[in-house]
Amino acid sequence: MKKKEELDNNAPDESGLSRRKFLGATALAGAVGATGLGGAVMTRESWAAAVKDAKNKYHVAPGELDEYYGFWSGGHQGEVRVLGVPSMRELMRIPVFNVDSATGWGITNESKEILGGDRQYLNGDCHHPHISMEDGRYDGKYLFINDKANSRIARIRLDIMKTDRITHIPNVQAIHGLRLQKVPRTKYVFCNAEFVIPHPNDGSDFSLENSYTMFTAVDADSMEVAWQVIVDGNLDNTDADYTGKYAASTCYNSEKAAELAGTMRNDRDWVVVFNVERIERAVIAGNHKTVGDSKVPVVDGRGKSEFTRYIPVPKNPHGLNTSPDGKYFIANGKLSPTCSVIQIDKLDDLFDDNIELRDTIVAEPELGLGPLHTTYDGRGNAYTTLFIDSQVVKWNVADAIRHYNGEDVNYIRQKLDVHYQPGHNHASLTESRDADGKWLVVLSKFSKDRFLPVGPLHPENDQLVDISGEEMKLVHDGPAFAEPHDCILVRRDQIRTKKIYDRDDPLFDKAKAQAEKDGLTLESANEVVRDGNKVRVYMTSVAPQFGLTEFKVREGDEVTVYVTNLDMIEDVTHGFCMVNHGVSMEISPQQTASVTFTAGKPGVYWYYCNWFCHALHMEMGGRMLVEKA
Repeated sequence: MKKKEELDNNAPDESGLSRRKFLGATALAGAVGATGLGGAVMTRESWAAAVKDAKNKYHVAPGELDEYYGFWSGGHQGEVRVLGVPSMRELMRIPVFNVDSATGWGITNESKEILGGDRQYLNGDCHHPHISMEDGRYDGKYLFINDKANSRIARIRLDIMKTDRITHIPNVQAIHGLRLQKVPRTKYVFCNAEFVIPHPNDGSDFSLENSYTMFTAVDADSMEVAWQVIVDGNLDNTDADYTGKYAASTCYNSEKAAELAGTMRNDRDWVVVFNVERIERAVIAGNHKTVGDSKVPVVDGRGKSEFTRYIPVPKNPHGLNTSPDGKYFIANGKLSPTCSVIQIDKLDDLFDDNIELRDTIVAEPELGLGPLHTTYDGRGNAYTTLFIDSQVVKWNVADAIRHYNGEDVNYIRQKLDVHYQPGHNHASLTESRDADGKWLVVLSKFSKDRFLPVGPLHPENDQLVDISGEEMKLVHDGPAFAEPHDCILVRRDQIRTKKIYDRDDPLFDKAKAQAEKDGLTLESANEVVRDGNKVRVYMTSVAPQFGLTEFKVREGDEVTVYVTNLDMIEDVTHGFCMVNHGVSMEISPQQTASVTFTAGKPGVYWYYCNWFCHALHMEMGGRMLVEKA
């Protein structure tokens, strides 16, 4: 095992070169001779040739399509961003927990209903995007994402790239880690609530004695909460196995402290493993309770519970990642320079009390300072971000196990400088059985000097690394705005999007039902229906004209405008913007969208199409005439 001083930025290695000088500011490919790959440090010429080869691989010419979709969490923006990989071109932004004036998300009636009506928040904090699976492979149907800020999760339909359900998680605060059941299919969305709170949380008790958090399973189909498990400590990240039986989460603050120093006293915290089958049986048998006003079944997984096992690992562990061969959970040490490799097929014996907790650990390689997250190439290698070292380390899992068993073997293949302080990393298809080891995205928290200065607030840096060969090669820097945490890469053939909406899409079922009550058909209605002080305005749109170019209401009326885009051509999206009323929305081909607002002071108010759709786009508009009440 390497000594700490050998892992320090300026410590010399066996060749007498410091690590920084050896790897170089240009992210030279790594300790080639020292890692057993053969050869010596690359010459300037060979390095230039390698970089040119890598750049040719990631260059996507105009008119060509990327090999992968990449879905990025939008961080504090509360959205999901869609990129093409390897070009790293941004293709789309999917609003989720945020308000978006371009699409009308958070403004339209359809989006407000999904956001939760009177429970709507104006912010979100998205961390972990994950795609639904069948038999351990991406099925391309849904993407799920968490909101740490307001204890929610969301589901996105990938056929239209729109959020279709949002669920508020009861009894907990701050949904952080989120992963999906992989096998036999995504039945559950597993959610880690990070912060402990008292129960009941009604202001009667502020002590930590009665405080705890929970692990939550959400039914992926209904988006209803299926069950919850009370745990010790603060839950961090989570993942699931390839049998459908186990999920595991990193867990810090075994000290039950409320202040920073207290949370770091213990040398070890835990990976808590959940026995999904046992939990399901208890819920079905009625061996559970409820908490507060929630009707969600809750079982107690604290201490020596039949539902959980707490495997001691060093220290304030962070990321938890399942290897694509299904053999291991790997927990990243954060405050320890190590990762802990848990052998999944030992968990049956652990839950049957045939072995000790630490017997499940088959390796604990020392990798560098600040290991946070690990991803895989499907060839037996793992890639771990080192936050303090500003590096990604490539290491071989089998060799790490041999080293743990006493063999004299170097498991580290390469260290690559990244810029700077990496958090998550993600390799192509790595969360599935199909991990292909082509590309690695490294999401670095600081960009410092990598881009043109833009004031005190800097972008982050999403870097693309070619991992298709023996050596990692950095090929792209991508500035990112506040603050992507994680991403997921899937092959483009695994995502099947619609070109235009189907007219029976459930997204506008309520608009269709209201039109039927009013004796109208959305596809042909261009008229006004008054119901007391409520006015419903129906109109169609075909570029470059609205079907209704003028309507009258009274001051203070509650006005709902329904627009149905009758264009059949993909990419002919219309918009509806009512001037001086805070109203704006997107209506894609064959979509119906609606928005409700209060008519302002008497006068004339123009509405117009705010998505460019035609050469006469500027002329596409109409007038709302507001009469005195």
